[in-house]
Amino acid sequence: MAIPVPSPWREVLDAARAASGDPLAWIVPAHLTLLGPTEIEAASLDAFRSHLEGVAAACPVFDLHLRGTGSFRPVTEVVFAAVVDGIAVCEQLESAIRQGPAQRERTFPYHPHVTIAQNVGTAGLDRAFNDLAGFEAKFRVDSFTLYTHPNPGDWTAETLTGAPVPWTPRAVFRLAGG
Repeated sequence: MAIPVPSPWREVLDAARAASGDPLAWIVPAHLTLLGPTEIEAASLDAFRSHLEGVAAACPVFDLHLRGTGSFRPVTEVVFAAVVDGIAVCEQLESAIRQGPAQRERTFPYHPHVTIAQNVGTAGLDRAFNDLAGFEAKFRVDSFTLYTHPNPGDWTAETLTGAPVPWTPRAVFRLAGG
């Protein structure tokens, strides 16, 4: 479950992720995660979609402002585009989504961000951090998207070298007024 970053900023962030050497750069489009990869049983999918419709209907359209970079180092080797406006609404969405049929514990506290480098060496992380230090994007969020994707263990070398992006949008949930 994610908020996709729209063009033209998506392309900038995707290119920066690729330049860092991140192997998921062309597989995972730039996005702000609301619920990380979570297995949903087929029998629960309709209830999950209904839950998401209710969450979206209760959330107003809002503005998201990304500016500069941040990092989770040394806890995890991740560099991200920082959210400077829209944080509270993202936190409320994440919490509401997680209360439904996909309820699960977090591995880390939720921190809205857009990943731009992960699973790369120090040089790639530093490059992403420095190259996008002046990055800025402002856009209206009027929906969030349910994506499906294969388990990373199922990705083949062919997938990682140019096959279609395995993240597939399955449903878009319009926010109230969106």
